Amino acid sequence: MPVDNLKNLSKREKIGQFFFPAAFINDSQEEIRRLETLIKNFNIGGLTFFHSRASAATNFEGKKKITRNENSFQRLEELIDHYQSIAPTPLLISIDAEWGLAMRVENTPQYPYALTLGALPDNQNELIFQTGKQIGNDLANIGIHMNLAPVADINMNPNNPVIGYRSFGENKEKVTEKALSFYKGTKEAGVLGCFKHFPGHGDTNVDSHLGLPVINKSKAEIHDQELYPFIKAIESGIDSIMIGHLVVPELSNAQHISATLSKDIIKGVLRERLGFGSVVISDALNMHSVSKLYQEKGLLEWKAFDAGNDILCFSENVEEGIRMIEKNASDQQIEDSFNRIWKMKQKAFSVQKSSILPPKPDTHSVLNQKIAQQTITMIKGASETLEKFKTETFEAICIGKPSCTFFDHIADNINFKKYSYSEEDIVEHNAKNILIALFPPSVKPIHNFGLDQKTIEYIQNLSKLNRVTLYLFGNPYVLRVFNTDHIENIILAYQDFTEFQQVAGQHFLGKHNTAGNIPVTP
Repeated sequence: MPVDNLKNLSKREKIGQFFFPAAFINDSQEEIRRLETLIKNFNIGGLTFFHSRASAATNFEGKKKITRNENSFQRLEELIDHYQSIAPTPLLISIDAEWGLAMRVENTPQYPYALTLGALPDNQNELIFQTGKQIGNDLANIGIHMNLAPVADINMNPNNPVIGYRSFGENKEKVTEKALSFYKGTKEAGVLGCFKHFPGHGDTNVDSHLGLPVINKSKAEIHDQELYPFIKAIESGIDSIMIGHLVVPELSNAQHISATLSKDIIKGVLRERLGFGSVVISDALNMHSVSKLYQEKGLLEWKAFDAGNDILCFSENVEEGIRMIEKNASDQQIEDSFNRIWKMKQKAFSVQKSSILPPKPDTHSVLNQKIAQQTITMIKGASETLEKFKTETFEAICIGKPSCTFFDHIADNINFKKYSYSEEDIVEHNAKNILIALFPPSVKPIHNFGLDQKTIEYIQNLSKLNRVTLYLFGNPYVLRVFNTDHIENIILAYQDFTEFQQVAGQHFLGKHNTAGNIPVTP
C-alpha cells in the first residue's frame, strides 16, 4: 500500500503505526519469524535496527558476549528489503548512527564522535554539516529513512556514564549550533533527524539504560540550560524529538516519574509551552529505567502513549500494547498521533532514489582528515617546547595499543626508540624527553576509562622524573584520572583513527598547528 493511502487504515491498524520494535541484524531465524508476524499481523509503523541482542545497551552492560559478523552490512541490507517486501504498509526504518553506521554495523564508515566535532572552531561547522550529510547518504543508500541523532544534551557532568563523548560539549550555544549543523546535513541527504534526549540528559550520573537519573534543578535553570537546544531546534523545524528516561521533578509537577511517562513534561512543556507540533519518540522502552515498572504486558506502552509519545521505540509488547491503547485511548489521541506519523512518512518516502548520492571510496576518510586537522588541540605547553624533542634525544611509549601510526609517521622523519607499555614489564627510560601516546581502552568514565591504577601511576611518575609530552587519542575527560601538573605538553587528538594519528604526527613534527578548542572542562 502506498504511504499516501495510510489514512484508509482501520483504528487498530493506525495504532500499529505507533510501534517501532527493535530489529536485530544478527538474529536467529526464530526471532526473525516473530518480527515477521508483527509486521504482517499488526501493521507496525517501522523498525529500529540494532546489531544484536547482546549488544543492546541494557544487555551490553551485563557483558554478554558480542559475536562479530563481518557481513553485518550485507545482512542489514537484506533484512530491510525483506521486511519491506512483507509489510502491508511501508515501514519507516530508523537506526542510531550518531557517528555513522559503524555505531551498529561492522566494516562501515565511522565518523568522529560528537565530542570531537565539538572541538571544531565555530567557523568550521560546515565540516559537521558534511558529516551529517555523509552519514545520511550512507543510511539512504541502504534504505534507512531516519537517523536517531544528533544528541543535543549539554554534557555538564564529567562523570556522566551514558552521554559524555556523545555530546558536542558543555556550552549550550555551541552544542546547539553544532547539533543543528549535523541535523541540517542529515536533511540535505534526504534522511530524517531527531534531537535527543528531551528535556536534557547531560547533567546526570546514572545510565538510564540501567537506572533512572534524577535532575534536581529549578525551572529557570532547566529552561536556561537543558531546554535551550530543543527550543532552538523547534524554531528550526526539527522532524522529531526523543524523550529521555529521566526524572525532572520541577517539570513533572513534583512527581518522581520518567519524562517518557509524564504528561506534564511531554504535553505540558514540550507541546504546550514550547509549541512542538511534530513527532515525539520515546527512548527505548526496553531500558531498565522503565521496562520493569509494570507487570501487566502492554501497560507500559499505554502509559507512554497516553503521556504523549507518538512513536513507541523498542516496545517488547507490541500485541498487548496495541490492545491496551485501543481499549483506553480516545479517538482524538489516536488520530493526532497517527497524523503526525503519517506526515513524517510522507516526508521520508518522498525522497527520490535518484537524488541519493552513491557512496565513493574513502570519502569518509577525506572528511575525517579535515576534521582531524581542525580539532587537534594543545591545552598545555607551547609548540616551541616540542623543539627540544628534535634537538635532543627522546624516547616514545605507546600506552593502550601494541603500536601506533602516530609513531610510525614521526619515525619517517626522526630516529627515536619506541616502546609499547606493558604493566608486567615497565621499561626504564634513559632519555630526559619522553613522548607518550595514550589510547584509553574506553570512551566512558566507568573504571577510569579502562585505565588501571598501575598505568595511571606510571604516567604520573614518568612526568615527575622526565620532560613529558602527552598526546591523548581519546576522551578529554581522561585527564581527570591522573595528575597532569608535571606534564609539560598536553595535546588532544580525540580519536584513534589513522587520520587523527597522522595529523598528530604532523603536529609533533611542526608541520601543522593546533586549531581546535576543547569542548569540555577536563
